[in-house]
Amino acid sequence: MRPYPDDISLVIEGAAGQGVQTITAALLPILNNSGYNVFSCMEYMSRIRGGRNSTEIRITGKIRRAFTAHIDVLFALSPHAFEHLQNRIDEKTLIFAEKEQFGNGWNERCIDTPIAKFAIQAGGPVYSNTVAAGAVLGILGIPLEPLNIFLREQFAIKGDEAVENNIKAATLGYDFGLLTPPALKSKIPLPSTNDGESHLLMDGNTALGIGAIAAGCNFICSYPMSPGTGLLSFLAERSGTFGIVVDQAEDEIAAINAGLGASYAGARAVVTTSGGGFDLMQEGMSLAGMIETPIVVHIGQRPGPATGLPTRTEQGDLDLALHAGHGDFARAIFAPGTLEETIATMQQAFDLAQRFQIPVIVLTDQYLLDAVSTIDVLDIKRLPVASTIVRTDEKYKRYAFTDDGLSPRGVPGYGDGLVRVDSDEHDEQGLITESFDMRSRMMEKRLKRLQPLAEEAFPPTVIGRHDGAEIMIVCWGSTRGVLEEALDILDSKRLAGIHFSQVYPLNPSILAMLRNRRIIVIENNARGQFADLLTHETGLGISRRILKATGEPFSVEEVVDALQEEAHG
Repeated sequence: MRPYPDDISLVIEGAAGQGVQTITAALLPILNNSGYNVFSCMEYMSRIRGGRNSTEIRITGKIRRAFTAHIDVLFALSPHAFEHLQNRIDEKTLIFAEKEQFGNGWNERCIDTPIAKFAIQAGGPVYSNTVAAGAVLGILGIPLEPLNIFLREQFAIKGDEAVENNIKAATLGYDFGLLTPPALKSKIPLPSTNDGESHLLMDGNTALGIGAIAAGCNFICSYPMSPGTGLLSFLAERSGTFGIVVDQAEDEIAAINAGLGASYAGARAVVTTSGGGFDLMQEGMSLAGMIETPIVVHIGQRPGPATGLPTRTEQGDLDLALHAGHGDFARAIFAPGTLEETIATMQQAFDLAQRFQIPVIVLTDQYLLDAVSTIDVLDIKRLPVASTIVRTDEKYKRYAFTDDGLSPRGVPGYGDGLVRVDSDEHDEQGLITESFDMRSRMMEKRLKRLQPLAEEAFPPTVIGRHDGAEIMIVCWGSTRGVLEEALDILDSKRLAGIHFSQVYPLNPSILAMLRNRRIIVIENNARGQFADLLTHETGLGISRRILKATGEPFSVEEVVDALQEEAHG
């Protein structure tokens, strides 16, 4: 099933070290600057060299945010491409590869492409990826000069010879692509272009970082762990420009405690990790709940248990985020599904953390973080940033009882008051207590913010025609794009979708949206963690769960097939 005629799925396959990511990094901005909408996602093995990696580049008539299984054009840089991608190759796939590498796998769909020969002519086998990049532009009929500009900038540090060899490799590939028979080129027509002027290319890590900076983040402390490290790298690269203190901790326990210490001193702090790292942060989460200190925690999800599949994707850490930390305390959990939502969500996370003095978790995953897509700059919103810190006086009590359970938050050195905090149960002044009455009142105080948190929870986004739909397809986090596209293809009045970017607490308005309808939940995990949460919070039954836990994202084709019967009754 090929979803749209106005859509090209281009896949580049190769071993780690063959430069698949370099080709992608060169082609995406060229396509974007040429006025095309693009979406790209990658899959790669947890190896420095060898293994089998691939990148999909979709060139689409409108902005899309989903992976497709089908391949229109395949550039095979390794002889393992047929075996690796056999479930995605069909009779319509055009395959550009070197005939002598493939033996019995060769057929009429294959175009003999002398990538290695051209690379040697340019200076050596290392230039194979540049040959491929040039060939792609030649086949699509897009000018070569933007690629040459990229190569000059990318390889200037390696000297003139490296630059000239890369340009020669690109030219050889480009000339070959231009000579591709018109009958073959007609099978891969380029989609229509957009206006191009207001469109940017962005990945999820960049969106997270932009959102954090817009929220006033000025402290990050983390121990690197993929795929959460991208946020640390992004903020570190811009720390001087935006006044961000960056600390690479010795482990995740130190990271969250440093974040809490910075927040206690008045910083707007974030830590970033993956599920295995967050395991170590749970005592720190509980500490945040007890001392009522704001902290934003980003978890880039990947398949577990243990090391699992460290370079793959999954939505398997919702339960972990929901129950992390011993004892009862308030928290909020977000799970954005688009770049625009990711930028906004980070700002909302900081705002809630500061106003409600709680830990706030932002759940993403490898797929969302590494995927690159076109975004309209007009869709990037900056939300107001307000300080919630008060100047203290001599009578200041850090945990003063108030009607809403939120004590005025002071920080050391800002005013004359003493800002005392303690991880033991404490009284209004922060002094340790074992009074049962005080314990009861403090527990009530800390939990009192749960109701306003729910009332302020961001309502889900409706996808499709909601009013007349008999069946509601529920998704959260990174599954938004694939559900949007599947519902667009099915075009059924019986189906509508709802996407949750805030998964806890849930806005009470969702009851009216879901009641008296058949509910199907789609999510990238083995048991249906959000389906369980939805039932627990609303009492509504889930009719069906569409689940996937292979380490891969859902493809558009999979979701269309899964909903086909529902769409047509």
